[in-house]
Amino acid sequence: MSDFNLAIPHVLQHEGGFVDHPNDPGGATQFGISLRFLQQSTANITQTDIRHLSVADAIKIYEREWWQRYHYAAIDSQQLATKVLDLAINMGSHQAHICLQRAVRATTGNYLTEDGVLGCQTLNSLNTANSDVLLAAFKSEAAGFYRNLRQPQFEKGWLMRAYD
Repeated sequence: MSDFNLAIPHVLQHEGGFVDHPNDPGGATQFGISLRFLQQSTANITQTDIRHLSVADAIKIYEREWWQRYHYAAIDSQQLATKVLDLAINMGSHQAHICLQRAVRATTGNYLTEDGVLGCQTLNSLNTANSDVLLAAFKSEAAGFYRNLRQPQFEKGWLMRAYD
């Protein structure tokens, strides 16, 4: 069983302060929490609200909207759970879970539907896999996803994050 409190420092190393890059479809972002994301769940959120988001608020959002929602504590390997959280925040949980399912299939031979759902079959397969080998394959799948986005202004940072 993995621990959110051990995972969150790694995420915060990758997620800086306020950014509003014109090529980022998420819009204004603070600590990796985008305006677009918060507008999906909260009415009347503005760029000013994002700018004033605290680290403590971001941590609460990460725990509720990612760690708890997708049951990352059920991942036995702390390193793998941390990486799944980190990449789900950056590329979206659905895509991170697809990368994970591809990595599980590549390393175990277990067939998993690439549906982006971290369900019982995916959890059982990843928890019985060699976690070091699976983590390496997961990083590779994430890097491939980032390369296919063809956004050179972000690619170097994304690849560093994928392989970190």
